[in-house]
Amino acid sequence: MKLILSFFVVCFFSSVFAQLNQNTTPSYLELISIYKRLATEHQEIELYQMGDSDYGLPIYLCVLNGANDSIQTFKKAQEQTTILINNGIHPGEPDGVNACLIWIDNWVKSGKKTKKLPVIGIIPAYNVGGMMNRSGTSRANQDGPEEYGFRGNAQNLDLNRDFIKMDSKNMFTFAKIFHALDPDIFLDTHVSNGADYQYTMTYIASVRERMAPMLGDLMHEDLIPHLSKMSSKRGYDLIPYVDLKGATPEYGIQVFNDLPRYAMGYASLMNAISFTLETHMLKPFPDRVKATEIFIDETISWTIENQLKVERARAETLKWEEKMRFYPFNFKLTDDQDSIAFKGYKATNMKSEVTGLKRLKYHHNQPYDQQIPYFRTYEAADSVLIPDFYLLGSQCVDVLERLDANNVQYARLKNDTSMQLTTSKIVGFETSKKPYEGHYLHNEVKEDVSLAVVNFKKGDVLIPTHQKNKRFIISVLESRTPDSYFAWNFFDSYLQQKEYFSPYVFEDKAALLLKNNQSLKTEFEEKKNEDEDFRNSAWNQLYFIYQRSPYYEPSHNVLPINKGMFKAGE
Repeated sequence: MKLILSFFVVCFFSSVFAQLNQNTTPSYLELISIYKRLATEHQEIELYQMGDSDYGLPIYLCVLNGANDSIQTFKKAQEQTTILINNGIHPGEPDGVNACLIWIDNWVKSGKKTKKLPVIGIIPAYNVGGMMNRSGTSRANQDGPEEYGFRGNAQNLDLNRDFIKMDSKNMFTFAKIFHALDPDIFLDTHVSNGADYQYTMTYIASVRERMAPMLGDLMHEDLIPHLSKMSSKRGYDLIPYVDLKGATPEYGIQVFNDLPRYAMGYASLMNAISFTLETHMLKPFPDRVKATEIFIDETISWTIENQLKVERARAETLKWEEKMRFYPFNFKLTDDQDSIAFKGYKATNMKSEVTGLKRLKYHHNQPYDQQIPYFRTYEAADSVLIPDFYLLGSQCVDVLERLDANNVQYARLKNDTSMQLTTSKIVGFETSKKPYEGHYLHNEVKEDVSLAVVNFKKGDVLIPTHQKNKRFIISVLESRTPDSYFAWNFFDSYLQQKEYFSPYVFEDKAALLLKNNQSLKTEFEEKKNEDEDFRNSAWNQLYFIYQRSPYYEPSHNVLPINKGMFKAGE
């Protein structure tokens, strides 16, 4: 009976692997069954259940060449060059799901030469809820596979917007995986949706100006040229992600701004060389899978030959980061224009058979190969002096939970105390009018910064910036950074005034305040003279005086985040 069962298991998995090059992709349950079988049959392959997803089923991590490593430490991964590949963040884009299995199958059949292979971590299916929500119709713009998962997770979150804010259980599990492995190189597999062109594979590389110089040089001057050369040699030309400047590629493309809300932006913030792989949705699924498998294979091949370079660059990056005095942020694309060779299709506007109006049409019978504008230079619009530490109120449990998940080290105050520190008061911001991934994002933030004596309670948290995840700490705790925890609404309660006044009661107090404070009276009269709306509003005039009175609550718009510098010898 065991022989018969074994025969059927072998036949089943042979059938599954044979289908990976066709127009199908495994379901979540089929996929995990395959990985469990691989881990059982091959000593060099381990499968770990790493944590929960919002759906209730677990997220797994497959580790190659890290056999018998500890799930608590993954010591081998941390000590050696490590690549982490994330699949199924958008389950309707399953190219990486198939490509990783094909790569593993080829590696196993090659004899499992592990001597120089880096440690490779593969997340088979990150968005479990999306994988379970399976159909063949939710991607109207895509050529295959026959059936696939859905973009939103069980909470209907786009998990590739969740890496900083961490609204999902998935992201807490991802953070556990990421910091356990501390990958040197990170790949996130996707399928694009946009213009039409000849390429099967495009890639997003981290904004170079945001990277440490030595990592930026290694990625852009060494790794990317290797990938471009070898992918072309194997039949798949590469081009940077086609992020359009205009309606069609002829108007130019631009480098994508990889903010830390995205997988690769988060990984880049942690000083991993990071790519988002974007195959073209209109190419047949088997071709997209092959292009993805080649990109993964060539990344691994390059890493095998350049492990010392990678380790040296990351070590130098930590030293560079430690010496940073100012943190640049709000990176904006400049007007500097370069050019890039591009293989596209002629595009015209023609009459639509559906609407009778103009529609865009790409003509595959009119391909072209020409130079197009390429905008790839970013500049930081702002910067901030990096403090030695932040002091955060212990009541900010949601923030502390996320700092814990990202291995941020801090100490709690042992006693109530007072310190003179830098405080930030929010004096202006814009808020999106529509919800975005469960939030109303703040932007265009303005703050008043001043020195003040602040009272702290026992248990409040001192967070030094002189530690490994320095740029992560700054990016989430500085209110003006684009993906700060302030921007993501974690401190909105501090923006609401809790006490007001009754005008008929405050009238007499306001008159007395003006009588006893000449500078306030002067400021008040000037405001009335300059502002007609103010002059005609009794409430606005009284509120103006109230805000400048002892009755106005000092905590309004003041964030529970303070900054300080250590004194010499501390």
